[in-house]
Amino acid sequence: MDRYQSFARSGLGRFVVGRLGLPDPYPLRRHSPGKPPLDGPVLLGGGGRSADAAAGVARSMGLDVVTSAADGVKYGALVFDASGIDSVERLRELHGFFHPVIRSLAPCGRVVVLGTPPDQAASQVAQRALEGFTRSVGKELKRGGTAQLVYVAPGGEGAVESTLRFLLSGRSAYVSGQVVRIGPADVEVPGSWDRPLAGKVALVTGAARGIGAAIAEVLGRDGATVVCLDVPAQGDELSAVANRVGGTSLQLDVTAPDAPTRIVEHLVTRHGGVDVVVHNAGITRDRTLGKMDAGRWDAVVAVNLASQERVNEALLAADALRPNGRVVGVSSIAGIAGNVGQTNYATTKAGVIGMVDSLSRRLAGRATVNAVAPGFIETRMTAAVPLVIREAGRRMNSLSQGGLPVDVAETIAWFAHPASAGVTGNVVRVCGQSLLGA
Repeated sequence: MDRYQSFARSGLGRFVVGRLGLPDPYPLRRHSPGKPPLDGPVLLGGGGRSADAAAGVARSMGLDVVTSAADGVKYGALVFDASGIDSVERLRELHGFFHPVIRSLAPCGRVVVLGTPPDQAASQVAQRALEGFTRSVGKELKRGGTAQLVYVAPGGEGAVESTLRFLLSGRSAYVSGQVVRIGPADVEVPGSWDRPLAGKVALVTGAARGIGAAIAEVLGRDGATVVCLDVPAQGDELSAVANRVGGTSLQLDVTAPDAPTRIVEHLVTRHGGVDVVVHNAGITRDRTLGKMDAGRWDAVVAVNLASQERVNEALLAADALRPNGRVVGVSSIAGIAGNVGQTNYATTKAGVIGMVDSLSRRLAGRATVNAVAPGFIETRMTAAVPLVIREAGRRMNSLSQGGLPVDVAETIAWFAHPASAGVTGNVVRVCGQSLLGA
């Protein structure tokens, strides 16, 4: 429980936080079925090639789209298509659009900048500059606002819908300051945007509790038949999760020599294959390097990284991953920024990013491969962290609070979406724009 956040929202707390300039964790507006995705219209600017697609997506979500600012209006999102900026001088257009309206963003509003991948742009310098702009805006926003940059490759305009639906909603509540790349792809439009995974089979490892359980629940909510996998010692909790999501459980240690074969046999025999594979299983065995024995090192590498490679290879060798499949790894900001006492853990989480780079190229056109990199997420594990370290983890990000397991799960659901075929090779941090490794 975040007692500081509760205090900061009280009458006395508001006074103290304001007078002392303390962190002000605004309650985040997360996805809730039946509620509008945003509070307020979308203000759209810029004249690039992605503007029409963005407007169409926003309208299909039930959002009003306007192209001229009006006094007194609070905007749910500010979307600027900068994909046509082809010189450093034209970066002035960013200031021209955002300066008059940035303070008119509603609480938990969204800023989305659309660009062109720098290596495919007329001005690599100008397009690369968008990253510094967007990340800085994310750090300036208050009251739960977030900012993202979406690089849309030429020809990828038709593949943006799943991404914009994610970013322009409460599903991305704890994602900010991120850069997403979308390439051209044949998009599978779901029969229902509310249950896009209907008819799909998803495997989630480490599903018995915490983030893994939340992933299973969100994928199940979206219509998937979820195969929940965890070690036999977590059998009761695992069965409870599987029953709750209408899926099945598979009790198995992913490091066992026969684990990949047993996983493939289960998926093929019971389900005829798998559409979504989420590698969530992970452990920590923390010690500074000088005090870390080989057993702690080996255990973490075996669970967090080697098992993913072995399972991937077995699935591919058996052709068990169906066409337009999804592979999602769970990395960590520790794999990006490093962390004291976690050389083993950070090594494996950086390795997950390497897996994304390698496998996304290998499976191009057949499946997508992406990863999430969580920051401080409120789980039983982080609840046991010493108070000072726990509070630092919660406050050292642009949103001044910890995330929830559902925030990681919603991001994975976006990657898993059948319309996310153009989203591959991405590592997206779910960390509230943590100051670590930023």
